[in-house]
Amino acid sequence: MTLVVDEVEYRTSANKMHLLRKPYKPVNPNVIKSFMPGNIQKVFVRQGQAVKEGAELCVLEAMKMKNVILAPADGTIKRINVKEGDIVPKNHPLVELR
Repeated sequence: MTLVVDEVEYRTSANKMHLLRKPYKPVNPNVIKSFMPGNIQKVFVRQGQAVKEGAELCVLEAMKMKNVILAPADGTIKRINVKEGDIVPKNHPLVELR
């Protein structure tokens, strides 16, 4: 592989870490994910419910802090992937909007 910087050509090769990397996936704004591992304390919405931007969706307790997860935009609840008492890892899809 050749890389050109300021009209100078550099030859390089892909290493193992480069070849095994995860492909980039664009962020889906309709899927609200957990930003850290934690415990679901309360779910405020139900499937099919219409929500406005800023509406409370659920409470994620992590590191003895209760974090209220809010709707990023207006929409309808397509799917709820958690229930009260669930322990979720980081980046787990909590709620999907339509």
